[in-house]
Amino acid sequence: MKGGAKSKSEPTKADSRLSVKKKAPARAAKTAKKAKDPNKPKRAPSAFFVFLEEFRKEYKEKHPDNKSVAAVGKAAGAKWRSMSDSDKAPYVNKSNKRKAEVQKTAAVNAKKQETSSRAAADDDSDKSKSEVNDEGDDESEEEYEDDD
Repeated sequence: MKGGAKSKSEPTKADSRLSVKKKAPARAAKTAKKAKDPNKPKRAPSAFFVFLEEFRKEYKEKHPDNKSVAAVGKAAGAKWRSMSDSDKAPYVNKSNKRKAEVQKTAAVNAKKQETSSRAAADDDSDKSKSEVNDEGDDESEEEYEDDD
């Protein structure tokens, strides 16, 4: 069939445009972030970051003109990789001590939050303590009146 005749099995451009279903944008759900707790303690530094604290001081003394953070990071990474496990051991020990401290403070904070949430739950009761006590007194008075 030479001419402009098209077979029915081939979809036309108009048909393909109609068959495409557009999805609703899913960005709205992803952009909503969970509120951060301002009282949450910072994470304990790894052994490398403990090493980096000391290395920065040394590097600034040797290179006072260098203001590049990237240069300090690259030099520290190179030195850390070249260090043996025995050289890294003091930094690993310091890191473990800091992790233990952070865990202790996190446990203390969790206990504080539990007690404060319990106190808030107790305060939210429908009846005040005086109303609860008054109801108990009314029942006992009714028992005595029935005996008369």
